[in-house]
Amino acid sequence: MKKRKKGSPGYLDYKKRMEILRAVIYFLIVAAIILLGYSQTHTKKNLLTVVGIVGCLPACKVLVGVITRWPYHSIAADKAKEITQKASLLTLAFDLVVTSTEKIMPIECVVISGNKIFGYVSNSKVDLNYAAKHIKTILNQNQYEGLTVKLFDQYSAFLARAEGLNNIQTIEKSDMKEYEEGIKNIILNISL
Repeated sequence: MKKRKKGSPGYLDYKKRMEILRAVIYFLIVAAIILLGYSQTHTKKNLLTVVGIVGCLPACKVLVGVITRWPYHSIAADKAKEITQKASLLTLAFDLVVTSTEKIMPIECVVISGNKIFGYVSNSKVDLNYAAKHIKTILNQNQYEGLTVKLFDQYSAFLARAEGLNNIQTIEKSDMKEYEEGIKNIILNISL
C-alpha cells in the first residue's frame, strides 16, 4: 500500500484503511493485555486489567478518526488524472474534508492560481457559499487577503475554469508557487 500525502489523490481512502488497521491492532493489544492478566490471576481485579482499560484511550481516538472519515471517499482516479493534466501549472490539492465549527464540507479538488482559488464539490449537501466564505475567512485570518474563492458543484464548469487558469499561467508565467503553497498548506490544515 503506497503512502499518500495529505492533499494528494487517494489520500482519504488511504487514511481510512490505515486507521482501520491501527484501530484493530490497538484493540487486539488491549484484549491481549486483559486476557493475559486474567489468565495469570484468574480474576479481573489486577494491574494488567487497569493497563488494558487505559490502553483503550488511544484505540478509541483512532476509532474516532475512522468514524469521522467513513462517509467520505477519494476523488475518482480518472478525474484526478484529468485535472492534473489540464491544470499542470497550477497548485492542486485533492481529497479535502474542510471543517468549521458548524459543518464538515468534503471538497474533491482545489486549484490555486495566484489570488484565485477554485474547488470542485460533488456532494450536493455542501453549502458552496458557506464553504467558500469559510475558506476565505480562514485565509484572511492568516494574512492572505484579496482572494477570490469559488466552489463548483458541476465538474465540467470546474474543469473549464481550471483549464482557463492553466492557459493564463502559460502566457503570464508568473512565479507565485511559494505564495500558492502557503495558501494550500492553510487549506490542508483546516481539512481532516
